[in-house]
Amino acid sequence: MSSPRNDLSRALQRLDGNSYGAYKQLRDSWWLGDAELILDRVQSDPYAPPSLARLRIPLADTGIPRELLRTRDMRIAAGDFLTRRFGHAARELGPRGGKDTGGIFVQRAGQEILARSSVLLDDPSRGDVHAEIRCEIALPAAGRRIKGRAAQRLLTEVLSSVVERTLTFLAPDAAALELHVRTHLDAERLRSQLPDRGLVAFVADGAVLPRASGNRDEPLTRHAVPFETPPSLRVTLELSDGRAVSGMGIPKGVTVIVGGGYHGKSTLLQALERGVYNHVSGDGRELVITVGDAMSVRAEDGRAVTDTDVSPFITNLPTGADTRHFSTGNASGSTSQAASTVEAVEAGSRVLLLDEDTCATNLMGRDQRMRALVPGEREPITPFVDRVRALYAERGISTVLVTGGSGAFLDVADLVIGMDAYRASDLTERAREVVGRFPRPEDMGPAETFGEVRPHVPRASSGSAAKPARARGLGTIQRGREDVDVSALSQLVDSSQTEAIARLLDGIDAAADGRSTLTELVDAALERIRRDGLDALSHHRGHPGHLALPRAQDVAAAYHRVRR
Repeated sequence: MSSPRNDLSRALQRLDGNSYGAYKQLRDSWWLGDAELILDRVQSDPYAPPSLARLRIPLADTGIPRELLRTRDMRIAAGDFLTRRFGHAARELGPRGGKDTGGIFVQRAGQEILARSSVLLDDPSRGDVHAEIRCEIALPAAGRRIKGRAAQRLLTEVLSSVVERTLTFLAPDAAALELHVRTHLDAERLRSQLPDRGLVAFVADGAVLPRASGNRDEPLTRHAVPFETPPSLRVTLELSDGRAVSGMGIPKGVTVIVGGGYHGKSTLLQALERGVYNHVSGDGRELVITVGDAMSVRAEDGRAVTDTDVSPFITNLPTGADTRHFSTGNASGSTSQAASTVEAVEAGSRVLLLDEDTCATNLMGRDQRMRALVPGEREPITPFVDRVRALYAERGISTVLVTGGSGAFLDVADLVIGMDAYRASDLTERAREVVGRFPRPEDMGPAETFGEVRPHVPRASSGSAAKPARARGLGTIQRGREDVDVSALSQLVDSSQTEAIARLLDGIDAAADGRSTLTELVDAALERIRRDGLDALSHHRGHPGHLALPRAQDVAAAYHRVRR
């Protein structure tokens, strides 16, 4: 690419009134004050996806405090903060994105702090370093003709103002950035202490767990009950600056959450599901922390299962099918949940999170009457309640489970948390009294072992796909003619994660050699991202598109949902 050019305004004036495709002449680099504007891809049609642009600015010319960029974690948080700041400025200063006015767009960020491709910050200790903002620009049109003067205003005036506002840091701005970074570091520090303290999760005193509504992830602001730790479960951990914070520690083992309907059981579990991520200040769950590989498991009627070992839960099928190599294109609720559980174990999850409302009843447990009516030798399903103790004893995998209609899990629980009007209490001793009064029949005892899980080995690649896979929103990945449904992966929080997973699936298929396990292939792909950044997933040089880092467990889970 040539050296940056200074005549963007004149170039846009010359293009005024030309056919829209002439915008492609702008594919170059241009100076906008101290910033270099690089147009990596220019849309050829006003109805096509917006153009991909990057803005590179020497770090010395920005107001970003360098002391907040010293470590990789700091740069992740700062990049997330600048993404939000750029998006806010673009919405406030720019046009609304209509075809005649155009618009400026960047990744939409939710309540979680994620490693994103939208802002790249160099390590300031390496000398000549830059900040780079990646955005999309919809170029203005009148019909299918170029509106050169509108484009001139959009690129040379509005875009310049958005960049200036994003990177200008007065005292309040620097304080906001420092708070964002510190919030991220605090969460990382808490998560790092969980294993040594024998914990799988932590909920700080004062946390606000309820959300504004079922489709809004912001905190409930009216009538929300701040979390208060039961005295017997209180632990104290250390924040990144050495300050202490107290809250409820959930230990390794089997934890059961009970309580009446609408009293906060599922709200607590959902907070733990999202606790694998760090949250923005003011979210209410900033100090709700779960080990990073915890996996939510549920039933998914109709999902694909391919060559999966479901034998820990399903054996002796009347059809004679081999459940160590089980495949179906339309799994039942119990089969799908069994497959998802085994896949989570294979992917290295140390904690399984389950809510009976989203689980298959017949996989969770069988009561005494049903066992009497249908003898065990006629039932191919071993319930989860019979395996959960062996999962922990044999593999060190903990379970946190919400139940409101069945007491079967009280027999195997290490800890029972009661939720009453969003207030938690330790009901473990009361639960043991109940178990003593209503003992479990001997023939309903837990299984002694969980059994081996056969690792999934993808077949060797037969060549690249005709078209790269791509995300269609948060819950769907399009691969060729197939739409892969990943909507049940409730711990995906950003469509940019889904887009990254789509590209990772292509890479895993290409790298498969018939010997490497799926876990090895996923780990290798994510290690490359940790080494080279999310740009390693780009299909071309320059702007990589909207990407955010997913977890290994979600990548593997998405792979298993492809129909093969």
